[in-house]
Amino acid sequence: MIIKLAWRNIWRNKRRSYLTIGSIMFAVILAVFMRSMQMGSYENMIENSVRFYTGHIQIHQNGYWNDKVIDNSMPVDSHLLTSIPKIEGVTDVVPRVESFILSAYGPKTRGSMILGIDPQAEDGLTRLKSKLVKGEYLDIDDKAVLISEGLADYLGMGIGDTLVMLGQGYHGASAAAIYPVKGIVKFHVQAQNDQSVFLPIAQAQWLYDATNLLTSISIMVDKPANVERIKNTIKSQVDEEALEVMDWQELTPEMLQAIEIDNLSSKFMLYILYLVIGFGMLGTFMMMTAERQYEFGVMISIGMSRLKMQTTIALEMLMMTFMALFLGIGITLPALIYLYFNPVQLTGDVAIAAQNKGIEAIMQFSLEPEIFLNQAWAIFFMAFLLGFYPLRSIQKLKPVKAMRLSLIHI
Repeated sequence: MIIKLAWRNIWRNKRRSYLTIGSIMFAVILAVFMRSMQMGSYENMIENSVRFYTGHIQIHQNGYWNDKVIDNSMPVDSHLLTSIPKIEGVTDVVPRVESFILSAYGPKTRGSMILGIDPQAEDGLTRLKSKLVKGEYLDIDDKAVLISEGLADYLGMGIGDTLVMLGQGYHGASAAAIYPVKGIVKFHVQAQNDQSVFLPIAQAQWLYDATNLLTSISIMVDKPANVERIKNTIKSQVDEEALEVMDWQELTPEMLQAIEIDNLSSKFMLYILYLVIGFGMLGTFMMMTAERQYEFGVMISIGMSRLKMQTTIALEMLMMTFMALFLGIGITLPALIYLYFNPVQLTGDVAIAAQNKGIEAIMQFSLEPEIFLNQAWAIFFMAFLLGFYPLRSIQKLKPVKAMRLSLIHI
């Protein structure tokens, strides 16, 4: 009976109900959009960071991360390379051999980072093929190199020219070779664009006299939420005294710190938004209470208990809050799905600044379920707290005075 009465009361004054529902719905839309954009930007930062080089997880010899030299290589474990892709959630497994070397062409030389790669696997991680600006991409059996655009410009090289490389290999072995340039790639990060050389992994192992050795294995997963589980699974399969398994948070602690700091400031802005929204909701509840003083006075005068009236009003606010939540999420979800698959492209100075940091120049949105659940709970909690105002007003209401004042105002 009380539920039926509360439902009818909502639609007795449609304007008032629409205003109350609209204020809560607007709060849901603002909060969800804001948080989705924030979480999307963090996901984009993580995605760009791990695809830039490290992957979500990396395996290497103990000590390699602190001293990245070819001598700290690890033996190729064929069983490990075949078992990791079978772990649920793993999308790419990328073996590498890397070290520094002196690159030369004609009278010019420059220190370069040599990366021995599996071309297909590397493209799955860093999307290297999409960065090709001249020539052709590498095949696994090629005896040729890809060089970065900045290095090619400095050395004055083009497609088909021969790159001379000279350095030190594994355990002091001499590392010297010449390779034709098959392609030129361009990176947004200047340091990477000025010194990168890529060649098939077998050629890198031969160059550094590092037969059956790797410096690292990078791993991509389908969702960042699965990183911890997959990392622990890999740890159970390796000798942790010999090999180290690190996730992206350990590999890029500076980015994790930047995200945490930005997240704190974002939450502060969200709390300010909640405060503004809360005052708006309070205003609608106060208006609803003031407009119904005569009604409350009459109902108490004819014998309705205050508890039943408070229960009825509480149910009205609960119903309106649920309607507002469903409408708010129903409106935002299709828009966020579209923006998730069609992110906003940044332009101008903002795009240039993002690209210089190695971040894709887009405004990404997130569809993580917790965004909708957390904001819905926050708005519901605010509505619940603010709902005590009309309940308290009913408790303190003096029927005769309320009816007299209402008639005077009329």
